[in-house]
Amino acid sequence: MTLTNMPPTGELQALDAAHHMHPFTANGQLAQKGARIITRAQGVRLTDSEGAELIDGMAGLWCVNIGYGRHELAEAAARQMRELPYYNTFFQTSHVPAIQLAAKLAALAPGDLNHVFFAGSGSEANDTNIRMVRQYWALKGQPERRVIIARRNGYHGSTMGGASLGGMAAMHAQGGLPIADIAHIDQPYWWGEGGDMSPEEFGRARARALEEQILALGPERVAAFIAEPVQGAGGVIIPPESYWPEIQRIVAKYGILLIADEVITGFGRLGEWFGCQSYGIRPHIMTIAKGLSSGYQPIGGSIVCDEVANTLAQDEFNHGYTYSGHPVAAAVALENLRILQEEHIIERVREETAPYLAQAWGSLADHPLVGEAVSRGLMASLALTPDKARRAAFATEPGNVGYICREFSFGNNLVMRHVGDRMIIAPPLVITPADIDELIARARKTLDQTYAHLQAEGMLKAAA
Repeated sequence: MTLTNMPPTGELQALDAAHHMHPFTANGQLAQKGARIITRAQGVRLTDSEGAELIDGMAGLWCVNIGYGRHELAEAAARQMRELPYYNTFFQTSHVPAIQLAAKLAALAPGDLNHVFFAGSGSEANDTNIRMVRQYWALKGQPERRVIIARRNGYHGSTMGGASLGGMAAMHAQGGLPIADIAHIDQPYWWGEGGDMSPEEFGRARARALEEQILALGPERVAAFIAEPVQGAGGVIIPPESYWPEIQRIVAKYGILLIADEVITGFGRLGEWFGCQSYGIRPHIMTIAKGLSSGYQPIGGSIVCDEVANTLAQDEFNHGYTYSGHPVAAAVALENLRILQEEHIIERVREETAPYLAQAWGSLADHPLVGEAVSRGLMASLALTPDKARRAAFATEPGNVGYICREFSFGNNLVMRHVGDRMIIAPPLVITPADIDELIARARKTLDQTYAHLQAEGMLKAAA
């Protein structure tokens, strides 16, 4: 049934097409098709303007960790709006929510990550990180250390700085990216790029690409290495277990800073508070956002170790945002962290739902269209292939098959994203085993429909 007190779907779609520019979208094509209008949500489910109910396999945009409809967060926002709706943290002032949130994050973060610089998003926080590491080395008397190394197909946001750190070729093709002094190395994607190596051999080889790049640039010029513990927007690329220990050895050997981009993997996604804890990574800086507030308010930041923070404190850091530590966003984030902690949601992910998803999602590997079905915590991906044995790509343009699969998935009321020809999910952390069973059933139906379509269209051909 349609919802009451709301314009008809067609009217909303027309208004949307006339005035709303969507991100990462060919807006002309969307205008012809019409956007799907989401009107409300509860738990792990969305409702659209026609009354259809969808399973949100992507937790919004990797962010709604505690699920939809938590009135406690709305109440926290309302209380803070009545008390102090806004004040900045410039001009030697502060306020209670920012103070309390910084202290809470310092308590949750591992090691000596005891300081927080707030931003409005993960993109902004990674722009901060560029400024921060360069200023750090300048204050250490090594201003020539400006180069930050990142990974191809990594994602670190959509601002000029964040998109430059990211290794997305399509983003670099627009707007004069990357900016100067950003370098990239290859990703640890064994299934697609590992060839005849074992995953362990490949993981070490891709980590050693960092050392090769450091030596090629000159160690005296390299400031930092930034990477996601698990690549999210790149297709849920889970590195071999041999990868991160070798990365840790290399950054220590050359004395460069390590930035763990935890925008997706933070706040329970991998079954620990932070993804670096899942892999034994010891970063100097962690980028945070998304799950910090479960997407209920825009907020991000950088959690910074004692050495970097104490060095930066020697001089004025000429950087900041109007909404750094916004009191309403900080209050909502605090309530979100309380819920994650007191309801033991992260422990439930680690002990119950992540193992359950691993088994259920792994069962999709028997489908003729699926080359691998992998997961880590509550992040999972499928590699679509016309030839499992060869781990082959499709002969058609990369992403065509993934798009077809995504369209069938959306038609089956399952939000499952495609990255190239990989299908990915990252559902809310509150998903139950029963929800997972339903998600898997819809995903298998989607794969069956995609396979039948590819057969009918003669598209089950491998690239040469």
